[in-house]
Amino acid sequence: MKAHYKLLISLFLGTILGLVLYPYNENSSIQAINSNFLEPLGQVFLRGIFMVVVPMVLSGLIIGVYQLTSHNGLAKIAKRTLFFTVLASAASVLIGISLVNTLRPGDGMNLPPQLEASTKSIEKVKKNVSESKPFAQALVEIIPKNPVEAAAKAFDGEMLALMFFALIFGVALCKQQDSQRTSPRLIALFEECYESCMKIVEWVMKLAPYAVFALVFQSTFKFGYQVILSLGFYVAVVIAALLIQQFGVYTLLLKLFTKRNPWTFFNDCREVYLYAFATASSNATLPRSLEVAEHKLKMTPEVSRFVLTIGSTANQNGTALFEGITVLFLAQVYGVHLDLLSQSKVVLMSILAGVGTAGVPGGSLPLIMILLQQMGIPAEGLGLILGVDRFLDMCRTTLNVSGDLVIAALVDNKK
Repeated sequence: MKAHYKLLISLFLGTILGLVLYPYNENSSIQAINSNFLEPLGQVFLRGIFMVVVPMVLSGLIIGVYQLTSHNGLAKIAKRTLFFTVLASAASVLIGISLVNTLRPGDGMNLPPQLEASTKSIEKVKKNVSESKPFAQALVEIIPKNPVEAAAKAFDGEMLALMFFALIFGVALCKQQDSQRTSPRLIALFEECYESCMKIVEWVMKLAPYAVFALVFQSTFKFGYQVILSLGFYVAVVIAALLIQQFGVYTLLLKLFTKRNPWTFFNDCREVYLYAFATASSNATLPRSLEVAEHKLKMTPEVSRFVLTIGSTANQNGTALFEGITVLFLAQVYGVHLDLLSQSKVVLMSILAGVGTAGVPGGSLPLIMILLQQMGIPAEGLGLILGVDRFLDMCRTTLNVSGDLVIAALVDNKK
């Protein structure tokens, strides 16, 4: 049986079993099985993937930058990547803002108290926000004082700093080659590192069907369907916007700027979408994205490695769209009127916030709280959507990963 069929079956079985057992989520026996077997299984899979993300990002980006610089193509690739990233992100946020203004899912909403998040959850997000740095300082700290420390803290917000080091190091290696007229030995070492990481991913992926079942089961077993039904209109608006971006904007971009058939492209990426949905992590899906880009989509390796590695952190179309919708939704819930200028600020800040969002589950929540505070919307409103955030995180991560692959195809295209 093909891998994507196994994943679909795992998703289906995990969802159904979680919903069936949700009324019994206080049962000690079921809780014991979940906490002692299923939860560790899901974490083992995710940790196995996260384990190789940092060396893969470092080696893949250095190799890609070195090869692009050798052919004087880095500037062109970087410009095209930035252009299409901003274009796609702006389209996603505008779609989200338009839908939420038209359908107004937050008007007159009365949510039952049990849907509000615990004080502990809100305080955790508030703490993350309080520790966030001013824009100028965050810009300066993209240049790491210690690349090793940046690698160690990559999943705590230092991934951009690690990428910056890899970019500079790759260019320096190319210049070193120009002076010595020989290929740097380090490049061969990084190529071996990259291939070894891919081999580890291949081993870890053997656990994927079982881990996907465990991860999806945990979400449905914990939240059931009642939370989604109570916030159904809001959830429906977010999903509708994600679908318009996926099958409208991405289809249009592929048709206009490449020779690829959009539906064939999406079909070739289906396995990546399933991994992204199950893990809710762009970083965890990166190894599979790289493999599909090179072997199924036949992209130029140095281009796909550069664009996808950068994109896993810097291109978050789904996250930007989600943030814009959520801020306006909560403004409607609390009766806060946002004029055209304020909504324009939300659009701009959502696009910027999508760059550098941690590619891990729940990475966008602190940024949403910052937006709420700046727009004068009660930050406690974030508690209303935490119950459905895991599900929506899975959905928007799928769009994030899809956007990375689409932009890689746009940049790689030779039309």
